[in-house]
Amino acid sequence: MSEAQFLARVDRTLELVEEILDTAETDIDAETQGGMMTVKCENGSQIIFTRQPPLLQLWLATRTGGYHFDQSDSGWVRDSDGAPLDQVLQQAFAEQAGETFDFSPLRAV
Repeated sequence: MSEAQFLARVDRTLELVEEILDTAETDIDAETQGGMMTVKCENGSQIIFTRQPPLLQLWLATRTGGYHFDQSDSGWVRDSDGAPLDQVLQQAFAEQAGETFDFSPLRAV
């Protein structure tokens, strides 16, 4: 995958995350700046996405840890165990925002 393709996929992924979070019942604010998206939950906790072009990875920082995702045929998967991004996000937002979201559209990116 070229760097341009990688950046386009990350941008589309972050756009979808933002669209999904727009359905939140709680106060969740997402701000994208310089290739990084910071999501602030109502309770003050944050979930941060950063793109890593040299590694062709999407990084995710949550209250419980940091995770690295590679692009595969089935979407973004965690490099340590193959867990899909949508499942990791569902768990992170349930724990940090107390809200459940359907992130399955991310599998198509």
